[in-house]
Amino acid sequence: MASLRRLFPLCSSSINRTTFSASGAREGFGGSFIRGYSVIASCEQTVLRPHDEVGSVAADTLAIDDDELTKIRCEFDAARKSFHKIPEALKEMPKMNPNGIYVNKNIRLDTIQVYGFDYDYTLAHYSANLQSLIYDLAKEHMVNELRYPEVCMEFKYDPTFPIRGLSYDKSKGCLLKLDFFGSIEPDGCYYGHRKLSKNEIEEIYGTRHIGRDQARGLVGLMDFFCLSEACLIADIVQHFVDAKLEFDTCYVYEDVNRAIQHVHRSGLVHRGILADPHRYLVKNGELLRFLKMLREKGKKIFLLTNSPYYFVDGGMRFMLEESLGYKDSWRELFDVVIAKANKPEFYTSEHPFRCYDSEKDTLAFTKVDAFLPNKIYYHGCLKSFLQITKWNGPEVIYFGDHLFSDLRGPSKAGWRTAAIIHELESEIRIQNEDSYRFEQAKFHIIQELLGKLHSTVAHSQRSETYKSLFEELNVERQKTRSMMKKMFNRSFGATFLTDTGQESAFAYHIHQYADVYTSKPENFLFYPHEAWLHVPFDIKIMPHHVKVPPTFVQKLIDITP
Repeated sequence: MASLRRLFPLCSSSINRTTFSASGAREGFGGSFIRGYSVIASCEQTVLRPHDEVGSVAADTLAIDDDELTKIRCEFDAARKSFHKIPEALKEMPKMNPNGIYVNKNIRLDTIQVYGFDYDYTLAHYSANLQSLIYDLAKEHMVNELRYPEVCMEFKYDPTFPIRGLSYDKSKGCLLKLDFFGSIEPDGCYYGHRKLSKNEIEEIYGTRHIGRDQARGLVGLMDFFCLSEACLIADIVQHFVDAKLEFDTCYVYEDVNRAIQHVHRSGLVHRGILADPHRYLVKNGELLRFLKMLREKGKKIFLLTNSPYYFVDGGMRFMLEESLGYKDSWRELFDVVIAKANKPEFYTSEHPFRCYDSEKDTLAFTKVDAFLPNKIYYHGCLKSFLQITKWNGPEVIYFGDHLFSDLRGPSKAGWRTAAIIHELESEIRIQNEDSYRFEQAKFHIIQELLGKLHSTVAHSQRSETYKSLFEELNVERQKTRSMMKKMFNRSFGATFLTDTGQESAFAYHIHQYADVYTSKPENFLFYPHEAWLHVPFDIKIMPHHVKVPPTFVQKLIDITP
């Protein structure tokens, strides 16, 4: 990000150049974590200062400045003519590293002495086939046990429909993509598989912003297992709508969630994965190298998972022991192994630890007051864990994929946290593609001109010339939004950004609960073990996003012949 500032030096800080758009405080791209606005005036605009006379400010704001409109029109025409030069200009802008570690809060790795890991989607890498397995098992349970219509057996999991980080409104039956401020994305509200229009959203909710009372009826779909859940909810709702059957959308969620929980707790999905590990699990020699490196550096390592031991053992053997060798066990890499931990209750409960006998599949009755080598432990709680290990606060970092179940508790307990976001890698690769960067640059150019237009003419004095220019800019902006969205997911777009350029609610939760985030734990191999991981000094949005500077517009126009 700092290199961007060197390539495109700003005339003044974004805070000093801020103007509010007439259409609302949340319009614009890349709003910061602190500010609820992002439409930025150009370097040529006059900045309103506290000592300006109120009357003159009002007069300047309300006046119809035909010359200014003409100037914006000329800039727009010049920008359109110069769009073909964007690819060449973008060569100066850096690309982000798909395997990078992105920092929300500073971490000195030389102070980290203990590394903890979740299992599913953290240590274990799964193929895309897993979602279909979970979906099919849950669908069968709903038909066979909950007596849903037999036709539901014909449903198929659609990998192109859901993304992680959606919310489901139990009372209204809508799948929602929310932005950083809790507002519904205009193109991110679905009832079944039908996208609702802006007017329909306003009819249902009154406004795009979800208030505190309404938020209580939302459930977050935050981990990878929720992809199959979101798809099944939408399929069931759509079926009832098409069949013109009366139904309660809350019951649909409760039944789908119960079915998803059943396939996990009953062991159906675990047995399905272990029965065909080549289909569902991904071998990972780099993970083994990372864990061995931590051991060689004298770090303590623990595994804390909700999965049963037999499932973890089968998966780790498949993924690692081919590389480890037949004489070694993956358990030798860990100082403590805890299964069936029942997170997030693990962090707040006072459940005792039980020693697990894997050969007899039984739990011991003796009190656990020390963690012994090569032993497996079940249940337990954070309080007892800290008392036994004496591993405290910021010397511990915990890796997990679920922002609530895995990371919220450790974050509040003072541990450092690392979110494993597998889709981060693919989304960064898309952002690095020339086609995306081209549309992104166009979007920023148009957004910059819209910002100028909003701040030039008062709402009550808007002429036909203004309306015509606004319509042209808005149509062009909608085209670029649509193009960028389709590059990620046809229904909901990118995981971290909304179509309007705001960070998503999922991005907000990452910022809140993850000190760092990356696509997989072994990405730490690319960094020195004593590295200081710093938040970029000029960060405005998520660290892995590159924001096209406002001066890019003028730079592009200036080079137009």
